[in-house]
Amino acid sequence: MQGWSLRQLDVNNAFLHGKLREVVYMIQPPGFKDCSKPNHVCRLHKTIYSLKQAPREWYSALKTKILAFGFTNSKADSSLFIYNTASVLCFLLVYVDDLIITGSDSLFVSSIINQLGVAFSIKDMGSLHFFLGMEVIPTTAGLFLSQHKYIHDILSNTNMLGAKEVSTPLSTTIALQLIDGTSSVDSTEFRRVIGSLQYLSLTRPDISFAVNKLSQFMHKPSTTHWTAAKRLLCYLKHTIYHGIHIKKNSCLNLMTYTDADWAGNYNDRSSTSAYICFLGSNPIS
Repeated sequence: MQGWSLRQLDVNNAFLHGKLREVVYMIQPPGFKDCSKPNHVCRLHKTIYSLKQAPREWYSALKTKILAFGFTNSKADSSLFIYNTASVLCFLLVYVDDLIITGSDSLFVSSIINQLGVAFSIKDMGSLHFFLGMEVIPTTAGLFLSQHKYIHDILSNTNMLGAKEVSTPLSTTIALQLIDGTSSVDSTEFRRVIGSLQYLSLTRPDISFAVNKLSQFMHKPSTTHWTAAKRLLCYLKHTIYHGIHIKKNSCLNLMTYTDADWAGNYNDRSSTSAYICFLGSNPIS
């Protein structure tokens, strides 16, 4: 929102950097056996891949190093680290071995990247362009977040690339008919599609209601539910390049809009509510 540059980092062999705090033994790996002691085992001092302690110990090692740089861990999100002094404000976001760093001072950001490179094997990916299935497109007004490649993959996996496009995610008629039907379909496939669509709602809040509605029938989907899911996919094909535009230089006023009905669900007469929070002009929740 301040127009700062976003840098993306990747940690090579992240799970090999953690130090074990527990006693763990392993058999001698093939090709490295001591012929004079074939029945001996190895004691691990550092984590390796496929070890259940590896993710936790890697995070612990990274967190210790980041805190040593003067950052503090966010109380709201354990993956976010903040450096805040009178002259510098810097944010560091962690997702396993992928890091995003941004700040008010580009020289300070570069120094943190260099220090991380000394402690770990770091690959500097340059400016942020693609992260966790989301494309980050710089614009003159800020950043545009899009998941159009993710949508394309969903359409391809469900053989819906050639489907006819529609302009609404859920028709009123189908919404009224979303009750347990007698003709069931493959629940595994239905759950896989709806699960993919739940992640898509990160940058596509316009499908939130439809996805929430369809998620209520994942235990026993019918042909009606699958028809509604296909309609939603047709809508996504029509709006594949839609996303969220995060605008810089926006005010920091926090605003929340909410709406609710009373017993408006035609299936069980339950109430439905929804909300959206804005920081300035940017939707954040």
